[in-house]
Amino acid sequence: MITLEVRTHQREELLDITSEIEQLVSENGICEGQVTLFVPHTTAALTINENADPDVKRDILYKLERSFPRSDGYHHAEGNSDAHIKASLFGFSETVLVHNGSLLLGQWQAIYFCEFDGPRPRKLAVKISPDVES
Repeated sequence: MITLEVRTHQREELLDITSEIEQLVSENGICEGQVTLFVPHTTAALTINENADPDVKRDILYKLERSFPRSDGYHHAEGNSDAHIKASLFGFSETVLVHNGSLLLGQWQAIYFCEFDGPRPRKLAVKISPDVES
């Protein structure tokens, strides 16, 4: 397992980490298999979505803020209940297939680290699993 440090820059952002994951696949010489990503934080998450139009990221964050505002009468004393909710909705792991040495993503897809309570340094666990030849 590999642990990456991800440094976020805003309270809420979708940070494209696709190139970092592609580099790890290349460095490990995997041709066929899968990459499992896991975020060990309760206010950050992962998702796969469009990377061609930056308005998609902006619209996702906009709608999340409208649906789950930072202050909304929550009971959690730390004041970040909205971040916990958003992270739970997105999820803490993603699995991406590797085919012919490349991540098997659609033409417009990217892997995003989702920060909902930043900015801060975060950890990302990466497990690269080559297929077992039969």
